[in-house]
Amino acid sequence: MNIKKLISTSILPATFAFLQALEENNNRPWFNAHKDEYLAAQANVHAFVDGLIYHMNQHDRLDNTSGKGSVYRIYSDVRFHKERPPYDPRFAFGLSRSTKFRRGGYYMHIKPGNTYLECGFFGPNKEDLLRIRQDIAANLDEWRALLADPGILADYGTMRGEKVLTAPRGFDKEEPGIDLIRHKRFTFRRDFEDHEVLSPGFMEEADRIFQSIRPFFDYMSDVLTTNANGESIL
Repeated sequence: MNIKKLISTSILPATFAFLQALEENNNRPWFNAHKDEYLAAQANVHAFVDGLIYHMNQHDRLDNTSGKGSVYRIYSDVRFHKERPPYDPRFAFGLSRSTKFRRGGYYMHIKPGNTYLECGFFGPNKEDLLRIRQDIAANLDEWRALLADPGILADYGTMRGEKVLTAPRGFDKEEPGIDLIRHKRFTFRRDFEDHEVLSPGFMEEADRIFQSIRPFFDYMSDVLTTNANGESIL
């Protein structure tokens, strides 16, 4: 593996140009006629993710071993939606943290005019969701301080994520932390302008922003691997 080549890989203007053209010509004849351009754009993104994985493994541990194995298909699922265009004109990928002691996940969506990264807890199972909500109720001051972390605020702003309409079952709607307890997803997002994505330092910036969520991930990993008494459940 040529590490120097990987860590300097950028998203190329030609990759954006292909996605923009696909947006305007989302049909199989056009795609087949421009397959070489697609493969070149795909290879560019694979190399970009290879480099990002290398960078992130300097401060985290990921299950992902390659960009090729991490980038999602560009083909739309039309089995139940025949009217849907055959391609999704974006490149996207997810990165998973390694071992059951490291919780949280990373995601990036690359598209002209709509590039963003997102991280957090996208769909906690029933047990994890209850454990998180109970911890919010018991340790609200810690949560407020955590979400006010200067690095998190600077890179992401406030926490996002779908919420239930009212108080979840077992919680009072007057609970002091009900604004946080109502969350079903606990996510953070950062959007980018096209010129930022195409800049030579975009990989390093994405890595830096992903790293800044670590205080939240570390706290949540501790919560989800212990019970309310702080005892390990693994």
